Amino acid sequence: MALLGGTTSLADCLTAAGYLAFPPRLIRGRAVAEYERAFAREIGVEYAFSFASGRVGLYGVLHALGIGPGDEVLLQVPTHIVVANAIRYVGACPIYVDCTPDSIEMDLQDAGRKVGDRTRALILQHTFGIPCDLDHAVAFARRHDLELIEDCVHALGARYEGRPVGSFGRAGFFSTEETKTISTTMGGMVTTADAGLAASVREFQRRCAWPPRGLVARYLLKLIVYHLLTEPHIHYYARRLYEALGRPQPLPEPTTAEEARGERPPGYERRLANAQAALGLRQLRRLRQNLRRREAVVAGYRDHLARDGFEPAPMPSPREPAYVRFPLVVHDRPAALRRAAPLAVLGAWFTSVLEESASPEQGGYVPGSCPTAEAASEHLVNLPTHPRVRPGDVEAIASALAPSSRGRA
Repeated sequence: MALLGGTTSLADCLTAAGYLAFPPRLIRGRAVAEYERAFAREIGVEYAFSFASGRVGLYGVLHALGIGPGDEVLLQVPTHIVVANAIRYVGACPIYVDCTPDSIEMDLQDAGRKVGDRTRALILQHTFGIPCDLDHAVAFARRHDLELIEDCVHALGARYEGRPVGSFGRAGFFSTEETKTISTTMGGMVTTADAGLAASVREFQRRCAWPPRGLVARYLLKLIVYHLLTEPHIHYYARRLYEALGRPQPLPEPTTAEEARGERPPGYERRLANAQAALGLRQLRRLRQNLRRREAVVAGYRDHLARDGFEPAPMPSPREPAYVRFPLVVHDRPAALRRAAPLAVLGAWFTSVLEESASPEQGGYVPGSCPTAEAASEHLVNLPTHPRVRPGDVEAIASALAPSSRGRA
């Protein structure tokens, strides 16, 4: 059975167990700086700064750019509530921009209609790890004198014209939450080539608190438990047992109840712990292997879907995706999920224009303002691509979904 996640290895689990066995190394240590240097090299920029999550990194970038009350930030939907929250937490207003129907990236024509005198920045989301049309996005930002911030939470390792995403804008932010390309259970990174901005982000990072030792221990325990329970042969049963336990779960959740309501949770401004950085560094060193495996899985989906008469759209040549998941548009999502349930855990990212929000309106979204994104949120499913997906899984999932498939996001 194929599942979502599946990024970690047994060696990662043993590393996590080693830190749990020696708590003094959990929070502070040399791994943080080493991880940041390695991440900056991977993106091809001078500076990288780690945080407890990608959303905190975005919040720090907005602060560093002086964006605050009275300012507006263009933000595409569908997206996650925590991205909108970071804008609102600095006192600015998210201006929601529709997506394109074929690629689920920002519709720059709609963005042009929504630029105003108070618009300061544009957050460009590389959805599912598929790079946006950066030539046009960079030109748009320059034309309107906007700060370009790349949302790379799905896109570690993706490239545009051979250049890593996260290096085109004034800054980029990444996530290493448990469902992303590499996992530190929770975590994020900001990248920039701008020395002045880097100095301000570094000062913000210094003001952030170190995470509590107990919380970091729970993150490491969750990484180990998820690795063991998501082993393909037992995951079907383990997931049902986990769901039967109900909520609250004993292990930390990525999004708090406060964040789902658009409220700021306590202890929001936090850094990444040393033990988490060590795990991120291990997985960053395997990134090329990880991405090659994901590319092969996606090629398998495309091949099997094509055999069943479904033709996924080709990827424009300047774009080199790093699929954290493979998006697919289906006629009837509930039926598709039911058909695939015995075979795989399918992702339902973006079942709302503001994923995981208590309601989009609580994030300031006006219903009907982005109709393409609203339609996409009713029909998207996302297929697992991680290294634990086997060739047999790919064939079975594609065969189950082909009758209802309409196109690739």
